[in-house]
This record gives sequence, C-alpha cells and structure tokens, in this order.
Amino acid sequence: MAPIKIDHVAVVVDDLDSALNFWQNALGLPIGGTEHNEHEAVEIAFLPVGESRIELLKPITDDSGIAKYLAKRGPGMHHLCLAVYDIEAAMAHIAAQGIQMINETPRTREDGTRYAFVHPKSTGGVMVELYELKPSN
Repeated sequence: MAPIKIDHVAVVVDDLDSALNFWQNALGLPIGGTEHNEHEAVEIAFLPVGESRIELLKPITDDSGIAKYLAKRGPGMHHLCLAVYDIEAAMAHIAAQGIQMINETPRTREDGTRYAFVHPKSTGGVMVELYELKPSN
C-alpha cells in the first residue's frame, strides 16, 4: 500500500492570475495544463515540478467545499496528494488502521484518474488525497 510518490501539493487561491504571477513568473514554473472541474467546482492550474506538481485551486461557486475552505482559512495549502497503484487497497488499509476517510468510495476525474480524501482529523491536520496511478503514469 505504500505511496509511490507525491503527485501534487494543492494550494487554494482567490485569484488564479495573481497566483500564477508568483508561481509562473517569479519562480519560472511552466503551466502544465488547466482544468475546469464542475464536480469539485474549481478551476485548476497544474504546474509541474520534477515528477510532482503544484495544483492551484480557485473556486468557481460560492458554496463549493473549496470556496468554504477559502472563506474560513484564506488562501494557502489545501492538501497533499500521494500516488498509489491500487486505491481500493490503499483505502482499505487506511480504514483498517482506524483512520477516517472523507470519501467511502473513490471518485473519478474526467481523465479517468480515481481519487479519495483522508480526513485531516485523522492525519494531524493535513488533508491527504490519494490518486490511483494508471499503468502509463
């Protein structure tokens, strides 16, 4: 069940252009892609760093989970994402340790990537996302 790598670190932002000014212009990170995710109600910009990415999340509605997070805590780090080969096995292993999951079953992104979140109450305050790597990744 051991994670393979850090897939990404997600940062919540209130202004994507302003955030990109720092990450892209000041640090020189390229934009590896963008995504409009209706299910999570966010605009996402992906910035590759080595084998990992910085993921900038901007809410697109006022009532989404990310919007509520931003209103309560302000911009900043949202979660750490760890890549795994078998998400069901990883989730079962974590649950067997008495760790609380946010998602009981994996969700699926438009590109087919399956993911689930571990509740920060069980991790010492850090939200952890699990991504299932496809064989080609």
